[in-house]
Amino acid sequence: MIPSGGGVFEFHLNEKLIFSKKELERHSEDGEILKLIEEELG
Repeated sequence: MIPSGGGVFEFHLNEKLIFSKKELERHSEDGEILKLIEEELG
């Protein structure tokens, strides 16, 4: 994890951005990050 400021939350998997609170202008929903990881890993 890389700390940041200003309420920015981004999740990277294998250096690929898979979720960005800043881009989507919303928080992740329950289980959303896990689902994105599963989809990315196949």
